[in-house]
Amino acid sequence: MVGGNAFDVLDAIFAQTLKSRIFVNRDVLGHEYVPNELPHREEQIAKLGAVLAPALRGSKPSNVFIYGLTGTGKTAVTKYVLKRLYAKAAELGVDIITCYANTRQDDTTYRVILKLGECLGLRLPFTGISTAEAYRRFIRIADARSAIMIIVLDEVDFLVKRHGDELLYRLTRSGEDLSHTKISVIGITNDLKLVEDLDPRVRSSLGEIELVFPPYNAIQLEDILRQRAKLAFYPEAISDDVISLCAALAAREHGDARRALDLLRVAGEIAEREGGPKVTVDHVYKALKEIERDRARELIVTMPLHSKLVLLSIYTLTRDGGKVTTGEVYAHYKSLCQALGVESVTQRRVSDIVSELDMVGLINAQVISRGRYGKTRIISLAVSADTVVEALKDDPYVGRLLLRD
Repeated sequence: MVGGNAFDVLDAIFAQTLKSRIFVNRDVLGHEYVPNELPHREEQIAKLGAVLAPALRGSKPSNVFIYGLTGTGKTAVTKYVLKRLYAKAAELGVDIITCYANTRQDDTTYRVILKLGECLGLRLPFTGISTAEAYRRFIRIADARSAIMIIVLDEVDFLVKRHGDELLYRLTRSGEDLSHTKISVIGITNDLKLVEDLDPRVRSSLGEIELVFPPYNAIQLEDILRQRAKLAFYPEAISDDVISLCAALAAREHGDARRALDLLRVAGEIAEREGGPKVTVDHVYKALKEIERDRARELIVTMPLHSKLVLLSIYTLTRDGGKVTTGEVYAHYKSLCQALGVESVTQRRVSDIVSELDMVGLINAQVISRGRYGKTRIISLAVSADTVVEALKDDPYVGRLLLRD
């Protein structure tokens, strides 16, 4: 009987989705979609196009470092320009290879090299050879191609922070290893300080050309959403009020176009689930809550152990709605480390972790003056306590502490 009920429920869900008049094509609201036009990024498109254009004459383009906050169009513009460049090269009979790797997903130096090899048709083993040997094989097959290769390393800060800048150094100096092929690198990051942490030799090679992408304002976001909404929704299912609200809410988040598109998509999905004929302002506010909850949970689940322990300390000390200082957080964090039998990090590192948690929006850390006693930070949670507990409880170590608590 239970199985029959479940079958009926699923059948009703499928029927509801099939008869929905909300979406024509929801994929155009996804992060992977690259539109034929990119409003308000004409200047950046022209600059990047000018940097890469020498490839059409067989010359190695300069390396490029692209900065900008999340959702400012860095990846979309890069893919758009490379797509147009590749099409022009094919028309002219010029061999240009473009290869894109997101180093948050391909999160080790070896995996990035695997990805680069795949772009050349090289199948490297997942294990069994060293990173140095994998790189040698990649260089050998690349040189045999006698082409211009443009490598995009998106979210390159993840690779550098976890595994150093050795691969960047090798790729930016690859001319020393190649006789026939020329490699150019495009590094994309939302960490404006990343370049300061690079080896000076990498910094000088990779930072030949720097492009900065400014955040979008509410009016620009509205233009972007309106363009996508025409492709994504049935005309009667969406209104200007909904588009304007999504743009305004995302403009508050540093002009994040991804955030705006997510809001619009999730609002549409909620309207579809509810069986409504159109997306409303109420659906947008429901989408905002859903996205914030899911985003916070995803951030917490992927954090390193000590970041989770610092967050647990803040949760424990502030769960009654109070606020706490960095010193109090550090003292509680040390007690949690002792309970787990792990070595604690320094107070300075905990202070850095607090800054990181503040930066990603999980906590609020306000600096206040204590007169002649200097300055301190007053810390409180910026997300719901339930979200923190839900995200931490599945961790095999931190979950034990929550149960004890």
